[in-house]
Amino acid sequence: MKRFFPLLRHPKTDKIYSGSESPVIREIAALLKKRSMSPLARSISVRMIDCGSSNDVEVEEVMTTSPQVDCDRFGIHYVASPRHADVLLASGPVTINMKLALERTYDAMPDPKVVVAAGDGAVSGGLFGKSKVVYKSGKVSDVVPVAVNVPGNPPTPYELVLGILKAGEALSKKR
Repeated sequence: MKRFFPLLRHPKTDKIYSGSESPVIREIAALLKKRSMSPLARSISVRMIDCGSSNDVEVEEVMTTSPQVDCDRFGIHYVASPRHADVLLASGPVTINMKLALERTYDAMPDPKVVVAAGDGAVSGGLFGKSKVVYKSGKVSDVVPVAVNVPGNPPTPYELVLGILKAGEALSKKR
């Protein structure tokens, strides 16, 4: 059994504490200690939207729900409808064809709401920022207001969790 599930018995499991080797995990631990008691900061509903990425960020987004990262322990839940979401997690440069979908998804979300731009494509347009199929520079902030940027190509699952937790803090301040 042990040879089939090496991660389950691995001594370097991802414990969230301030003495961790990873700077991102240390930052998550610090954020969790000072997190406000607001329900918006402690129960975050996230709607993901792919604005034109190469799916590298989406793979990492799915990894946030893995047993090792387990975003549920931080109060992060993914929802199927923007009407149930507090946070919009946008990835990839915004293509002309996805601009309207991004606007409609953002408009369908109830207030208060925040947007997290995940990955270099969403933050700065990335490699395809000057492409003819990309809207303006490809930044998500060209279409909707962005509260948190998570750079990286792709960002790690813990960087995404940290960005979503920061968005939860921004939500609690909006209320």
